Amino acid sequence: MRDYTKIDAWRLADDLTVAIYERTRAFPREELYGLTSQLRRSASSVAANIVEGALRESQKDYLHFLYIARGSLAETQYFIHLAQRLQYLDEKSAEQLTAQGRQAFACLYGLTSSVEKNAGKIARLAAAVTSLVVISIVRLTGTRGPI
Repeated sequence: MRDYTKIDAWRLADDLTVAIYERTRAFPREELYGLTSQLRRSASSVAANIVEGALRESQKDYLHFLYIARGSLAETQYFIHLAQRLQYLDEKSAEQLTAQGRQAFACLYGLTSSVEKNAGKIARLAAAVTSLVVISIVRLTGTRGPI
């Protein structure tokens, strides 16, 4: 079991989530269940999946959740872009959030690479396949449970 509060990627994802919650308070009311919710959920999913993975016993399970966190971070980056295009975020805010996202992604990528090295090739492949299956199910069903 790992102490997730000591994981730099988690700290950066947590900071990004707080920044997104602060910025989305000013989004239009009609977006509360649309873009506001999607952006907040994707951002919080990054940190939440790092936490869940850190508490797993096997490297394979840890990797699975790190891959999901990476996917959620990519979604977050897109939603920031979309919010700027829709003029819900000004250019400066969008740039700041994007920069925070890039920093979180770089750190998360480094963490994932390190865990991959420790997990071995078979575990890495199994974790990647499992992640793809879960992501496909979520997309097909349109649900966004704890993922």
